[in-house]
Amino acid sequence: MFDTDFLMALLTIIAIDLVLAGDNAVVIAMASRNLPEKLRNKAIYWGTAGAIIVRVLMTLVAVWLMRVPYLQALGGMLLIPVALKLLKHEDTHESVTAADNFWTAIKTIIVADAIMGIDNVLAIAGASHGNMLLVVLGLLISVPIVIRGSQWISGWMNKYPALVYVGAGILAWTAGGMIMHDKVVGSYLTSLTQAAGWLVPLVIVILVVAVGKLWEAKQTNSQGPIH
Repeated sequence: MFDTDFLMALLTIIAIDLVLAGDNAVVIAMASRNLPEKLRNKAIYWGTAGAIIVRVLMTLVAVWLMRVPYLQALGGMLLIPVALKLLKHEDTHESVTAADNFWTAIKTIIVADAIMGIDNVLAIAGASHGNMLLVVLGLLISVPIVIRGSQWISGWMNKYPALVYVGAGILAWTAGGMIMHDKVVGSYLTSLTQAAGWLVPLVIVILVVAVGKLWEAKQTNSQGPIH
């Protein structure tokens, strides 16, 4: 069971969870910030537990859908903008409002996380290649880290921009892998060249990183020289 491919896929799933952990932290913090401290901690744990259950169910559905021809390739294509969004530093939390009571805070955390966690579900479903043991192990290992250290992870990614590129590269490679594992699209690309299995993910990684670098250069130029 624990061969090299299995372990690499497991590490990829854990890395995806950690890369996208910042969103979870912001959602939880914003939804519970108006509660008293004791209720805030309870809302965080119960809301997180509910969000995990919903996310597992969503991942189960996504893994099942990935078996349908063309859908896995489509999922891979949809994951590319997620990798690019990671490099653009867009604020996607404006619609998350603070709740004034315990149950509303829990509901807000679960609903907001479900909506914003679609990219995470998509990435994990693609990285697992239909192996639910990988999904479960990945969640069991990464969720405690995410709950305890998501703010810390986000801080490191802000402090060391290269980590953001590593995370975006992992998502881009996963997107390429999803495309190649699609029964129809992957078979067709492999018929064109046997190297497609690693060439397609590599090209997607290069494109994502290149676009990110272009955005970074454009932002630097727009700010002008620092006096």
